[in-house]
Amino acid sequence: MATTGQPHRGLDSQGYFAPEGSLGRIPYAFRPVVAAARDRLIDVFGARMASAYLYGSVPRGTARVGRSDLDLLIALRAEPTDADRAEARALGEALDKEFPEIDGTGTLLHSRRRLLSEAERYDLGWFVACLCTPLLGEDLSEDLPRYRPDSRLARETNGDLAPRLAGWREEAAAADAGPGDPQEVRRALVRRVSRHIVRAGFTLVMPRWNGWTSDLAEQAQVFGEYYPERAAQMRTAAGAAYEPTDDPAVLRLCLDDLGPWLAEEYARVHGVRTARP
Repeated sequence: MATTGQPHRGLDSQGYFAPEGSLGRIPYAFRPVVAAARDRLIDVFGARMASAYLYGSVPRGTARVGRSDLDLLIALRAEPTDADRAEARALGEALDKEFPEIDGTGTLLHSRRRLLSEAERYDLGWFVACLCTPLLGEDLSEDLPRYRPDSRLARETNGDLAPRLAGWREEAAAADAGPGDPQEVRRALVRRVSRHIVRAGFTLVMPRWNGWTSDLAEQAQVFGEYYPERAAQMRTAAGAAYEPTDDPAVLRLCLDDLGPWLAEEYARVHGVRTARP
């Protein structure tokens, strides 16, 4: 059983989160697409954009050519509109088509006001301050506090698993009836669900482990140190996050077994996430 003791990876000498990415860690193969994204964000959003960030494997330096996606967060000066979201999708689709080094582009759009709001202080605010790497504009982390891997952070980031499970079940039921290739739709859903399950499993035990990692395999391993009876299931979820499958058994595992148990245990240990306005 792991113990708290000294801080683990991801924290500074005082036990606060250390930024996990930097522009200097971007692998050489991904630098052209990052440069293109920077220029096109300016062209598309211009003065409407307060700042833009990279997050995920690219700024962490762990991206795999042809397998990893490019993850962007854009902070707008006003609340995002449908037109803003459409422009972000179009930008991502163009980058994905032009650069084979990436396997898709994910873009989060939020207003600057929301990212700095008190309601999001221990969710989106933490995400910006600790998991995002500034790419353009002002660095909003300068207006945010420092964070420790405590129970409050665990609750506010992943304490909403139960309603998410309900929504994912609806998506799974509609997969065959919706547009597109049903197998591709299921694989995409498995990837998204399994990633969230693994991250929730890790943040469940994060305060006891007293550290941070974004590596899904390591997150599953750390979780298994505290819940060995569920370790094999969490390893299966981590494997599906890296290599998505359309096997319905994997989705059932996440939605009908591991997921419901995790939601109940999460609420018992950390409570339920505060309702957002």
